Amino acid sequence: MNDTLENLTVVEIQQYQQNRYPLLFIDFVEEAIPGKSAKGYKNFTFNEWFFPVHFEDEPNVPGFVQIEALTQMFLMTFLTLNENKGKKTGFVSIKNAHFKRKVIPGDRMDINASLDSFRRGLAYGTAKGFVDSELACSIKLVVAIPDILNQFIPRKE
Repeated sequence: MNDTLENLTVVEIQQYQQNRYPLLFIDFVEEAIPGKSAKGYKNFTFNEWFFPVHFEDEPNVPGFVQIEALTQMFLMTFLTLNENKGKKTGFVSIKNAHFKRKVIPGDRMDINASLDSFRRGLAYGTAKGFVDSELACSIKLVVAIPDILNQFIPRKE
């Protein structure tokens, strides 16, 4: 049985997933229930590398960064299962990406992710980002762990 993990720092998060600076987009995991859900946040400071170019006169978090932050929290729903810790992952699909408000320097995006199913190396679920309790973005995801998925691909003899 996997126990709930609480208060994971950025150093501890890196033990579970392979994302690293400058592409690690979650700062803290408040709670991860392996095989079920994860919640935590990303603080977007003005020092982020993308703000000067997106956009100089109106800095805001690019959509791909928001998607990646949501996905990284989603990864914590299944990479916290003991047998998956530290494994490489890859996108299979992103559906219904919605951006409801701008995320700007100084915002903290609270992220909730839930795992609907995990079978044969494929994880299905959703993630939502909130700023000041207001929905900022949301996605439905399918993410693979290739090491597991490849075991189920039929081989030519």
